[in-house]
Amino acid sequence: MCRSIHTLYNVEPAAGEEEARAAALQYVRKISGYRKPSQANEAAFERAVDEIAAISWRLLGELETGAPARVREREHA
Repeated sequence: MCRSIHTLYNVEPAAGEEEARAAALQYVRKISGYRKPSQANEAAFERAVDEIAAISWRLLGELETGAPARVREREHA
């Protein structure tokens, strides 16, 4: 799918909400085919990003594991 979307669960340093939003943006860009939507589609595009980011962040907060966190390097934005 999107190569720039990385695992955000059970990693150290822990992922933040901004990373969940960035992943949501990449996902919406991929499925819509728009890097930047037209003005007519901008509201729907941004709403989708916000909703997917919120759902993703909620999912990350609800998942449980006994496995140790994986170490990762933060990507430079």
